[in-house]
Parts: sequence; structure tokens; C-alpha cells
Amino acid sequence: MSTPIQQLFDLEGKTALVTGGSRGLGLQIAESLGEAGAKILLSSRKAGDLEEAAAHLQAKGIDTRWIAADVSQPEEVQRVASEALQRLGKVDILVNNAGATWGAPAEEHPLEAWDKVMNLNIRSIFLMSQAIGKLSMIPRHYGRIINVASIAGLAGAPDTMKFIAYGTSKGAVVNFTRTLAGEWGPYGITVNALAPGFFPSKMTRSTLAQGTDAIVGTTPLRRIGDDDDLKGAALLFASQAGKHITGQILAVDGGVSAIHGH
Repeated sequence: MSTPIQQLFDLEGKTALVTGGSRGLGLQIAESLGEAGAKILLSSRKAGDLEEAAAHLQAKGIDTRWIAADVSQPEEVQRVASEALQRLGKVDILVNNAGATWGAPAEEHPLEAWDKVMNLNIRSIFLMSQAIGKLSMIPRHYGRIINVASIAGLAGAPDTMKFIAYGTSKGAVVNFTRTLAGEWGPYGITVNALAPGFFPSKMTRSTLAQGTDAIVGTTPLRRIGDDDDLKGAALLFASQAGKHITGQILAVDGGVSAIHGH
């Protein structure tokens, strides 16, 4: 029996926890899942940003709540996970989007900056997936985990980028996604990653300021990402439409990775 396409993409009755959800790519993904019918819990560090983001989603008729926390801290991860369970009843979809970058030449890169990037970009994804998996997904034999990697995790970067910790952390996210998909497949949990190219955000502002034209010029589609470009891919991974897809990394990058042999 085949299922109508609208039903395959419908998230009515589902719940989603989105880390780093108060702006940029996290908010775009939250909007997509919320418009498809999911209840949303946003998490990021700043209450002010979260209030604004929640108001933005609620104005679209999306059932939204938020929790301020720094998920680079293990005890904060546990707090977010248990509060998510209390407030949502269950977590069907976990979007691991919280991330940071740091620009410094590899030979000068400070250790504390390396640790900061690694703790937020990969350790927190491990801790959050572990907590939500244990508390909600494994017992219910159902879950959708979506990690936000980056095309910086698929290959190296030109010498202008200078983000050794960031590139390394995103490479780790890519293989974390594949490894967890293999292990948790028997529990009915899918684990996939989005690998965005350049999107305008607070994190990419300085890189884009150095020259959007150069980036656009080497992108086959001659553009950078916009406020809609991650929505369809995120919904595919989160919904019944993607139930047979796991351990996959989808680059949403205007074709950059296709021509650079990643």
C-alpha cells in the first residue's frame, strides 16, 4: 500500500528539539519542521534570541517553546534532554545544529579555541544524541537525528579560510553520523547529516565580507544559500518520506562539492 505524498511529509503529532535554534540555519530548519506540523523546542545560549525566534515561529502558527542552555557543557546537555522530555513528552526528531568557528592559522591556533570548537561542534552532538537516544528514541524504537555538518567536513579548505578546528570538527560530524546510523539502525532510528555550503549567517559574516563574489564565482549555481534552501532536505530526513535513508550526508551547497571532487 502506497502512502499519499502529503502524508509522507506530514509531521503532525511529532516533536522536535533543535539546538542552536534561535537564528540562522537552526531557525530555518525549525521553521520547516514546524510548518510541517511538529511541535518545536528551541535551545541556544541566549534567552533574548530564543524569545525572538519563538515569537517568529508562533506568528506562523507553530507550537514553539524554548530553553536557554550552553550545550558545550555536559550537565547542560542533560538538563536540556530531561526538560525536553518533560515539556514535549517525547523527542521524535533531534536536530544537532549548535556550532561555533574560530579563525586562526593552524600553527598559532590556541588550544582553548580548539577545545571550545570541538566541545560544541562534536562532543555536544555525541552527548545530546546519547541523552535523547537513551531517554526517548531507543525505548520507543523511533527517532530521527539530523546533524548539521558542513562542506568543510567533506574536504579541506583554501589557505584563506584558516579554520583547522572547525574543519576537523565537521569531518568528525560526518563520520559520527555514519557510525551512529550503523549502530542505532536496529532501534528504528535514522541518523543523517546536512552539509551546507555558504549561507548568510552570523558565523559566515566575516568570510562573506571578504568577498561573496569569489564564493559565488566558484559555485556552479552562482549563488549562496538562502532562507529556504535547507527546508526540504531537513523535512525529508525528519519525515516518513525519508524512513529508508540513514547514514547519509547531503551537501546543500550549490554544487561546490560536486566540482571539487569531494
